[in-house]
Amino acid sequence: MQRYFITPDQLIGDVIHITGDDVHHIRTVLRSQIGDTFICCMMGMDYLVEIESISSSAVNCHVIESSPSIGEPSVQVTLAQGLPKGEKFEWILQKGTELGATAFLPFSSSRTIVKLEGNKVPKKRDRWAKIVKEAAEQSHRGIIPSVELPLNWKALLSEIPNYDVAIIAYEKGGLALQTVPFIQESKSILMIIGPEGGFSEQEIGEAVEHGAKPITLGNRILRTETAAISLLSCLMFLQNELGGDQK
Repeated sequence: MQRYFITPDQLIGDVIHITGDDVHHIRTVLRSQIGDTFICCMMGMDYLVEIESISSSAVNCHVIESSPSIGEPSVQVTLAQGLPKGEKFEWILQKGTELGATAFLPFSSSRTIVKLEGNKVPKKRDRWAKIVKEAAEQSHRGIIPSVELPLNWKALLSEIPNYDVAIIAYEKGGLALQTVPFIQESKSILMIIGPEGGFSEQEIGEAVEHGAKPITLGNRILRTETAAISLLSCLMFLQNELGGDQK
């Protein structure tokens, strides 16, 4: 069933007012009619709604029932990604959202080639926000993951103490993911993936000093976008977030 994200000001009593680009999608793309139903999502709650009226600027619906979204994992994983070249980061945002990432922290380090400056930053962030919104709707998430403004390396290091566990992927070795202390019980995890050139030994040392645990992804060297999605998938598996019967 089609899903749309709303903000608290759009819900008044048991009536939801939809405006903006979603109106065009409901009217023109889906050709919805009065009486049709779909789901609105807000802050981890799903609202099954029925259309009461449609105009060129708004769609008004009444709430039939509400329930917690089943698409949100119990663990909050923030993906800190060294900015890669081309459209790779957009792909990471899309697939990371589908897999359950709560937030994305793009950053620059010593081997980052991409430079975002001036008016490029807000334009990029607007596009990134659109990508995660559409991916969240498609994958039946209960929230839209946040995409923060790009950080420098020092600023990223200062974020590490804010999480139960922080891990950093390092091609020269580290702990196996499942052996990281408390990784399966942690409710907030920061995973740090370097850009195409990886991390310098100094950067790994600085990350360790701030509390991050270097981890290995095996004996094969992965592209940055592959490393990000592989590690996120492994984290969700360890947290029993990939389905199946629970023992």
